[in-house]
Amino acid sequence: MIARSLTDKGRYWILILPALAIMLTFYIWPLVEIFGISFSEPRPGFDNYASMFDSRPIRTSFVITFRVAAITTIWCLVLGYIVSYAIYNTKPKYVGLMIALVLLPFWLSVLIRSFAWIVLLGRSGVVNDSLGAIGLIDKPLPLMHNEFGVILSMVHVMLPFAILPIMANMKGINPSYVDAARGLGASELRAFVSVYFPQTLPGVLSAALLVFVLSLGFYITPALLGGGRVLMISEYITYQIQELLNWGVGTSLSVALLLATAAVILAAGRFVNLRRTFLERG
Repeated sequence: MIARSLTDKGRYWILILPALAIMLTFYIWPLVEIFGISFSEPRPGFDNYASMFDSRPIRTSFVITFRVAAITTIWCLVLGYIVSYAIYNTKPKYVGLMIALVLLPFWLSVLIRSFAWIVLLGRSGVVNDSLGAIGLIDKPLPLMHNEFGVILSMVHVMLPFAILPIMANMKGINPSYVDAARGLGASELRAFVSVYFPQTLPGVLSAALLVFVLSLGFYITPALLGGGRVLMISEYITYQIQELLNWGVGTSLSVALLLATAAVILAAGRFVNLRRTFLERG
């Protein structure tokens, strides 16, 4: 039995080793190189990391990044919950169509979707021209090159990532719980708030974590819709490396963003576990 168990483990390692080798070569090793450059360029030491605390533009970029990511996450959760609830309660024959519409944006690249928002929100875009044509505005509204345009386009891109986890969680909820609450005299709103919504919290928290983490590293949409005025940390890293050839600062910012993302994931994972424990005890 022991020999057979060792043989089975050897087979598992044979299956795992190719994927592990690819991950080490193309992911872990580049991260190690980036980490090393952040401590060695332009000279060895912690100067690059110290500059992050001394530089006001870097601090501002981090604040903008987390603020935009947080606002994007909140809007995605609100809209994603509404869409997921609508799909959950629609007739079965329409569910496939509604899920296809949710997945439809994945068929287009983020770059194309960002350019589409430029066409819509520009000073001579569809929105401003339409509002001006019907006499609602006298001059174009500033819908681009600010946080409004960046957040709007990011919500559009990130919304499916919020809908899918919430919808998957809703499908696993037994509707008899809500029916039982209604049968015991609870109103529809009370049954939703007290019985249904707490059961959807794992899906909501998973969606929040996914959207927030992906939003932290967003580059294309803020670069195009922000016009250099909404400088998120990913764009700042690109500017440091490509324009200034400042590899030390650029790589140190990359490491800081990676560590911040890891901290968010670890903290959220602990929170989710606590929430599950609470729900199970309740």
